[in-house]
This record gives sequence, C-alpha cells and structure tokens, in this order.
Amino acid sequence: MQRAAPFVAQPAPTVAAPTNKPASIPRRFSYTPRPYPVDERGFSPVDKALAKAYAREEMVADDEEGALNPYVLKVISGYPLDGSLPYHCGWEPREYDIYNGVTQDMWYRGMVVAKAYPDGSRCSYCCGFTFEVFLRAMKLRNIQKGLDPDDFNGMTFGDLFNALQFWYIEGKGDCERRAIESYGLGYGLSVDDLEKVRPGDFLSYDTTAPGGHSCIFIEWQRDAQNQIIGLKYFSSNLSGSKGVGYGQGKFSDSNGGKGIIRKSLRLARVGAIKDYKPFNRAEIPQRNAYAPTQPTRIIYSPSPESAKPAVEAK
Repeated sequence: MQRAAPFVAQPAPTVAAPTNKPASIPRRFSYTPRPYPVDERGFSPVDKALAKAYAREEMVADDEEGALNPYVLKVISGYPLDGSLPYHCGWEPREYDIYNGVTQDMWYRGMVVAKAYPDGSRCSYCCGFTFEVFLRAMKLRNIQKGLDPDDFNGMTFGDLFNALQFWYIEGKGDCERRAIESYGLGYGLSVDDLEKVRPGDFLSYDTTAPGGHSCIFIEWQRDAQNQIIGLKYFSSNLSGSKGVGYGQGKFSDSNGGKGIIRKSLRLARVGAIKDYKPFNRAEIPQRNAYAPTQPTRIIYSPSPESAKPAVEAK
C-alpha cells in the first residue's frame, strides 16, 4: 500500500495590484480656457516692467557694435523670478495649434506669430521663450531708434513664422543661428573662440544624456586656471527654476562625460541695424511643420455678484 504524499501547504496566489488606473488626460484636453491676466492698461507684468523703455523714457545704451545684446538684457530684466512663469512643453499630443511656448501672445504685423497657452498660466518652454525675448528686444530697439516696431529688415509675417520654425529646430540644420543669418539680421559665432561670446547672445546645445536646450548667454563658468568649463544662461527651464529664470550647466569634457557637449554649441548674435544684409527668399529653406493658426480668446462678462442689482418696477 502506497503511502499518501505528505500535504504541503501552497502559498496563496499572488493577486496583482490593479493596473487599470485611468490615464492622465493631456493638458490640451483638460485645461480651463481663460485669458492671461493683465492690468487695467492691458499690460502683463513684463509689459509693465518694460513700459518706460518702450515709451523711450528709459533709453538703452548701445554697445560698441550696436548689436541687439543690450536690448536682450533689458528685456530679460523685466521677467519675474518668483516662479509665476512655469515651464510646460507638451510632446504627446502636440500643441502647436494652440501654443508656441511663449508667456503671452507675440504679435507681428497685425497677427499672432507665437501663441500663449490658452489657460492663462503664462507657461513657456525654452525655444519659445528665447524667441519671445528676441521678438521683444527687436521691437524695443526699433522703437528706441524711431523705427517701425514691426519691421525686421523687411521681413513679412510669413518670413518671421518661417524663422520661428528654424528657431524651434523643425528641420535638419535648424537653430537660432539659421533664423538670424537667413534673414540678414546677424551672424554666427564660432565654438572655437568662446571668448568672443557676449551676454545677450542666443544659443542652443545638445547634452550627453540625449537632450538639448535653447537659452540666452549670461556668462561663462571657469575653473581655477580660468578655463571655460560651463555657462550660465537665462531661459525657461524644465529643471532648476522650473520655468523662466537663470540656469547653468557644465561641459561634458569638464564634468566626467556628463553635461553639455561643447562642440554642439550653436551661437548667434543679432547685429547692428546698419549691418543688416539683404536676403533672398528663394534661397531660404521653407518650413511647414505647422500652420500659423490664430488664437481664439474668451472674454468674460462680469459675474452676477458684481453686477449692479436691477431696480424693481413699482
């Protein structure tokens, strides 16, 4: 007679934790439409901070070259650093039809060339923010020189929207430098002579962990031997300031292989107005990554609580 096999208790079956949590709804499908706040004059906080400069009550001193740099630095001085201008970039799904990474609508020749997020949050992302600063600085310089603020070397709205797509790297070889050089506004700077870079120059770069950034140069970081090992910049940053503010980064060749790839730097300067060069549209690549859709903004009526009570008929 065979002996029965001894009973061995089996562990209770493992019950997997529920994984069917509802997926988060992308921001573009869940935001509450509202206009971004302005004061009783229609000014945003940045508009207000720069109002005297745009009225020529505060004049910006030109540098020796007559470049845009002093105007760029004046413009960035108007942005609050209190965290009120957050970072947001939606990759999936894309948001170009409603948002172009700027803190408020950017106008040129009577149309919006770059749209703010329609939830009133004043969010931005790096290349959108640097393009916003470029646009504000170009208009400021024109106003202070007594020129039409909406005339950048004869560029049409279509030209500027194409330059925006260069700025946002929508094609091979695109960058801020291509946008500036293609339309005769300025020139590129060599990565082999970084000592010539000045505060207020525009740049973008790649990093060793695949990524990149668009920013405005402030100053170099140096080691004890005065060698350049990194940079300080101003932009709309995903980390650090988590929005508009200052940032910094070291070059990978000075930081154990991690950080900014020095040779990837794409540097450019908008030069003096007198040094603008003519451009030929037939020789400039044409980008069509997205359409220049115009924003739809909601205007709210006064709330019932603030409305004057109706007088009852007697």
